[in-house]
Amino acid sequence: MKILHMILMLSLVACSSTKKEAELEERENEDIARDYTVIDASGKTRPGWIEDPILWSKEYGKDTEKYRFFSYETEPKVGRKVACDLAKSNVRADIASEISTFIDKQLGTSIEGISSVDENNPDVQGLKEYTESTLVEKTKTLIHGASVIKTYWEKRRYLQKLGAKKDYMAYTCAVYFRMSSDTLAKAVDNAARAVIERASKTTVKDNVKNALENASKDFLKASAGEI
Repeated sequence: MKILHMILMLSLVACSSTKKEAELEERENEDIARDYTVIDASGKTRPGWIEDPILWSKEYGKDTEKYRFFSYETEPKVGRKVACDLAKSNVRADIASEISTFIDKQLGTSIEGISSVDENNPDVQGLKEYTESTLVEKTKTLIHGASVIKTYWEKRRYLQKLGAKKDYMAYTCAVYFRMSSDTLAKAVDNAARAVIERASKTTVKDNVKNALENASKDFLKASAGEI
């Protein structure tokens, strides 16, 4: 009788786990108007890690201390291989873009509301242009060890009657990838150091240094959903 009870309990736990996974995985919002229908895909449900890799990673017990997790999804492409090759090749660029965007926001916060700093100052504008363009390319060279863990693709039929510009078939591909927290921190520190060095001969050098002195710690907290 005890054995039967144990089997029943294990079955209930398994069913509960499967249901929980399905709820987390199925993140499509049926109320959102779309200009396409999915006619084929690599899985029955759209993975939750596409929209929220941080939450998904925590819910599924990933090591979010040792690694940081990200996701990237392509725009519609003519073929599945083209879309997935592009998604995988853009992993470094996506992380670099997130780092640059984070640093740009930190810079914005550092001068916001400070009367002594004019946001139209050429020094400020020059730094913003640097973080929005040059820094992304520079940071890409600092990204090492990022690895793709999961891939998901969809074959979509876009229809004019649903709002698309024309009727056509296309593929999208998403990747879920991770990078060591230590390696990521070094990349953020190097990117921040480049900006500090860039600002070293400007009127806002102290503001920039103060804003970015804890850049890697703050970025890791942000990428873990802690701030």
